Amino acid sequence: MIKKITTLNEMFTARRSMQGLVGIVPTMGFLHEGHLSLIRRSLQENANTVVTIFINPTQFGPNEDLAKYPRDPMGDLEKIGGLGDVWVWMPDKKDMYPQGFQTWVNVTEITQPLEGEMRPGHFQGVTTIVAKLFNAVQPDNAYFGQKDVQQATVIQQMTQDLSYPIQITICPTVREKDGLAMSSRNAYLSEKERKAAPVLYKALMLAKKVYELGERDPQKLIGQVRKTIHQEPLATVQYIQCSDRMTLQNCESPIVNGAIISLAVYFGQTRLIDNIIL
Repeated sequence: MIKKITTLNEMFTARRSMQGLVGIVPTMGFLHEGHLSLIRRSLQENANTVVTIFINPTQFGPNEDLAKYPRDPMGDLEKIGGLGDVWVWMPDKKDMYPQGFQTWVNVTEITQPLEGEMRPGHFQGVTTIVAKLFNAVQPDNAYFGQKDVQQATVIQQMTQDLSYPIQITICPTVREKDGLAMSSRNAYLSEKERKAAPVLYKALMLAKKVYELGERDPQKLIGQVRKTIHQEPLATVQYIQCSDRMTLQNCESPIVNGAIISLAVYFGQTRLIDNIIL
């Protein structure tokens, strides 16, 4: 059963009525199985689950896809309704960013590389909206997907730094049968681009295999990923990076205690990201 909320005051009232643990799953809607897996995890671990659906304008750059970001609110509600008793908060932009809004949450260091370098200002928008959602919902647990591993790491840092009493859980990336990480932006891919896109997972899996065979030079692992992706003519690499799991800075050679290989690749106008934790 869905209990739908729209205004901030309704959220405050609903929160006061909740007994037991509260879990939150922040989303921008157009839900897929990746999102649904997070909601199921929250339902398993909490007496109350709040799913937020809000396309946050402040995390989009001036040349990014805010206007055409896929939306399906009725479909989202239908998907959530089949999972159990869930509060669904679909806040209004005026509640989240009232007139005269001028306060931002900024995590300074781990937001700089990777997505932060390619999308200036993106993480300031992410951390600000997540902080506002946390403030309103006051959850005990929050759930994010590994596909956006830098985002999840940034939110973990923010939660620690601001002393939020919230456990951040990063859940495994959910993939299509051919390995492509589920993403709302997959809807932008043409038929040919969709057939080409699984090369990202193939490349990451080959790098993981080389790592498991003993390779610890990050540049060689990156080279393996790049070589595989370059075999697909529709793919254009924006970045491939081997990073320390906690700091997200470039790994030194040899890699110690594992790492993350992250990438961003264009297929036509569609930008996809993926990663693997070694």
